[in-house]
Amino acid sequence: MLAVMAMAIGTGVAYAGEGNSEKDYRPYPHMFFGLNGGAQVSFTHYDFSKLITPSYGVSFGAYFNPVVGARLHVSGYENKGGIKSLNETYDFNTVTGSADLLLNVTNMFRSDKDRVFNLILLGGVGLAGAWDNDDFHALAAKAAENYPMAWQDRRLSHNVRLGMQLDFNIVKHFGLNLELAANNRSDRINSKTTDRNDWAATASLGLIFKFGQKKAEKMAEEPVLVAEEWATRTDTVWYDDITYRDVPEKVTYEDNIYYKIRLSEPDPASKIQKIADFVKAHKNCNVQVTAYADKATGTPELNMQYSKERAEKVVAALVKAGVSRSVITSEYKGDTVQPFAENDKNRVAIVKVTGEGVKKEQVKTKKYRLEETRYRLK
Repeated sequence: MLAVMAMAIGTGVAYAGEGNSEKDYRPYPHMFFGLNGGAQVSFTHYDFSKLITPSYGVSFGAYFNPVVGARLHVSGYENKGGIKSLNETYDFNTVTGSADLLLNVTNMFRSDKDRVFNLILLGGVGLAGAWDNDDFHALAAKAAENYPMAWQDRRLSHNVRLGMQLDFNIVKHFGLNLELAANNRSDRINSKTTDRNDWAATASLGLIFKFGQKKAEKMAEEPVLVAEEWATRTDTVWYDDITYRDVPEKVTYEDNIYYKIRLSEPDPASKIQKIADFVKAHKNCNVQVTAYADKATGTPELNMQYSKERAEKVVAALVKAGVSRSVITSEYKGDTVQPFAENDKNRVAIVKVTGEGVKKEQVKTKKYRLEETRYRLK
């Protein structure tokens, strides 16, 4: 493993010299797999320099963005404890597994998220297991101290980890890191009790394999600037200038006021008002009122009387609505004339209005304007 790390460092030096070259991949996000080896020591009531043991680990995780990542980490091998009265140490085995959160402090404060060196803080929780403490029980039988809480066969404990990494990017897929961590475990994990949790420290060197990086987006090539030449020309633009003028026109309006049998009051009144409004809105109006009666009912004399009353009352209603009496002419025809084929429709007063209105007539005039146009010569 040390040989592999040495080769990786050599490659990393060459890569560091090319740190400014443009990469064809995005460094984040990515996944990683790591192997590490180093030493661990437990802090108990014994000379800790005699309790240093080797430790090996494996990890799998991912960086979700340049700052935040997570991993699953398993490490362990041998551990040691000591009995003061005998001045002897004993061996037992431990393994620790934890889920850790990774925080890249360097990338938090740098715009360039692909640095060669990174400072990473880590913290996590998990479990620690211990087994094979036969050496301890053999020594405890001879020791002056009493260990009533010593475990047999195996022991499971919590594990709380805090630490830091010095991470060194070598190439796209490989990196090195130096990790220092402190682990808090149960008081009894080393078979002894001190009324407080035990602490253990680890220092390890690791090789990381990174994968899952995405391809970098290609930068658009800057266009080659070419000197441009422009000129200006003056164009004559012809157009139609549109205006409108008032033109008199003849207008007509006609409406029929129908009656029920033997009635002569004009109904509805809204029809009278519409006729009056038309007269007021136009000049030189003449109003012709002609009243009729149906032939199928009544007598000729009675029908003549009905048509007379109908004509007179329409005239009176128009005058009341504001129409001058001088522009109104009227006549009544009884049942001598039937303007409609349907009998009941002949009980009617027909009002015809003629007058003068004004319409807008479009006038087009040809005009021109001068416009300057910029155009490119090359």
